[in-house]
Amino acid sequence: MSKTILILNGPNLNLLGKRQPEIYGAATLNDVAKLCATAASAFDAGVLMRQSNHEGELVDWIHEARESADGVVINPGAYSHTSIAILDALNTYDGPVIEVHISNIHAREAFRHHSYVSHRANGVIAGCGIDGYVFAVQRLGTLLG
Repeated sequence: MSKTILILNGPNLNLLGKRQPEIYGAATLNDVAKLCATAASAFDAGVLMRQSNHEGELVDWIHEARESADGVVINPGAYSHTSIAILDALNTYDGPVIEVHISNIHAREAFRHHSYVSHRANGVIAGCGIDGYVFAVQRLGTLLG
């Protein structure tokens, strides 16, 4: 594989498929990883999927991505709406970043309508279910040429 895409998932996404399936669906994070790997293979890329409920760990992985990833897909979960630290870390990363939300955050509670991460993202995909991850990987394929 000539390119690496880092896919980061924030808090509670480890419960994907179990937590609020009426909002997030029945697919697991492992299902998402398989879909993304297939999408990335179309442009000779591999994926590295990570999830953490801890903000600092996500920040550390973004810092590591400066040396190891050609592009980043991030679903920051609730940190979208609160984490300037994740925004600052993404601002140190030179590659393309696509923000993903499984649900349409703009059709939910008002506090979910703002995302700090969106200030850095090259694109934002929301409300497309887990297909949003595939769309994000495909968009990175285009951006990475």
